[in-house]
Amino acid sequence: MNIKSHILQLAKYGFFGVIATLVHLFSAWAIIYFFAASVFVSNTLAFFTAFIFSYIFQTLYVFSTSFHFKKFIKFFLVQYGTFLFSYLLSDIFPIQNGYLHTLLIVAIMPLITFVIHKFWTFK
Repeated sequence: MNIKSHILQLAKYGFFGVIATLVHLFSAWAIIYFFAASVFVSNTLAFFTAFIFSYIFQTLYVFSTSFHFKKFIKFFLVQYGTFLFSYLLSDIFPIQNGYLHTLLIVAIMPLITFVIHKFWTFK
């Protein structure tokens, strides 16, 4: 794979990552707003919503591969592990506003996941 292909792949990852992030944000915020759920509950439910979206589009359009149960499990482990890591890391900062706390969580996750997916999940 040449450098241009890597840049295109990273751009696609970023594009679908932004959309998945928006899915996560708006889902979490809606759950907080409509159900007065905690940050952890709302972000967990939003994570699963964004996870399904992300797995489908990352598999088909970013890494151009087919669906396999093993890749699904790896994708889940990376995404969920990163979600938990982001949540724990974001708890270091005393943010009382659930909306801002959620924004911090979804800002941390993409910084880590691309490299792991590229070299482990979809290798």
